[in-house]
Amino acid sequence: MSKIAAVKGTRDFYPDIMAVRNWIVDGWKDASIRNGFVEYDSPIFEYLELYTRKSGDEIVSQLFSMTDRGGRDLAIRPEITPSLARMVNQQINALPRPVKWFSTPRLCRAERPQKGRLREFFQWNCDIVGSESILADAESIYTAVDYLRSVNLTADDIVVRISSRSMLAEVLKAMGFAEDQLNTIYVLLDKKPKVSDEAFAEMAAEQVPDADLRAKMMQLPEVKTLDDIDALAHTDAAKQTVAELRELFTCLDNMGIGEYCKFDIQIVRGLAYYTGPVFEIFDRSESLRAICGGGRYDSLLTILGGPKVPATGFGMGDVVLEILLREKGKMPEFTSTIDYFVIDAGEDVFDRVLKLACDIRSKGKSASFSYKRQNMKKQFKQADSQQAKYAIVVGEETVERNEITVKELATGQQQSVNIEEFLSSLS
Repeated sequence: MSKIAAVKGTRDFYPDIMAVRNWIVDGWKDASIRNGFVEYDSPIFEYLELYTRKSGDEIVSQLFSMTDRGGRDLAIRPEITPSLARMVNQQINALPRPVKWFSTPRLCRAERPQKGRLREFFQWNCDIVGSESILADAESIYTAVDYLRSVNLTADDIVVRISSRSMLAEVLKAMGFAEDQLNTIYVLLDKKPKVSDEAFAEMAAEQVPDADLRAKMMQLPEVKTLDDIDALAHTDAAKQTVAELRELFTCLDNMGIGEYCKFDIQIVRGLAYYTGPVFEIFDRSESLRAICGGGRYDSLLTILGGPKVPATGFGMGDVVLEILLREKGKMPEFTSTIDYFVIDAGEDVFDRVLKLACDIRSKGKSASFSYKRQNMKKQFKQADSQQAKYAIVVGEETVERNEITVKELATGQQQSVNIEEFLSSLS
């Protein structure tokens, strides 16, 4: 009978791989907490409508959906932001504002597995709900960069590309585009960095048949600075959105991460619900997918049946992040060690070994022992294989004196100590 493999696009977390996952997730949690966020979680499956309301019916083909025994349409969560919005809506009047929540959920998407994209992955999400201040957008970006700096990624390694959906909308309207044309332009600009110039020109000709408007739209990818976009902002509304984006960059400079950040008008994010500043974080070589992405979404709670409440946030996946950290040589070495391996010098004292090992554990230290009764040489070998820091030898003679021999395995130094004094020292 053939062996059953893991489903394509998923991962088995053997202990060495689990150590990497824990290190990444623990780092996410530490960065969240030091930036004032508190943790939450949600069910791993939700009503399908939660996602179709946010992203449209086309999202169904991109997630794992099912019908339960009651005939209800459900889906395994492909992201957690809709769950966040649902949860905030349910207690909107009881939650102090701004709500600053983070989560590190396991997510699933029915996509074709490829480099940097799996069907099951972990994602760090931080969201600030209830503040329309540009400071909330700045803090969202800062928190993401704060974590990346903590794993030794510098401004030479990564770049935060920032734009604004509201700014782009007002500039496009100042150019002569109608409101109902904006989403088409967003999609085109979002695809521009991912396709050839020829392919982009073909898509633009198909989606924007008016030659004059198309020519204006084709200028946008050439915009490199806020001064450039200022020249295209011919209305007061457009100028106001440019000023807001300048304020965001000023905040980021004051927070000490200006060198990480760059204006990029082609960052529009694919999802239609973004309403203000948006950003994506890439490796400087741009050889990988975005490490992180987010932005302001002031209408999502309304879309899901709640009041209009401003919100901003981001998501960072573990798959691309791990690839980047390995490529940059930033991944530490992980070793699984125990504090003490307790060895019996004879079967007659094994009951004392068990008691001592459990006494050590009760003091908050890790301890192990051999399941087989075997000679001391083999037990020492087992201690080495488990990378124990110390071996403790329990012998008949030492037990009579209420003593044990403690050996530091790295140096070979050893000493006899009183058992009660040894245990007391662990406290």
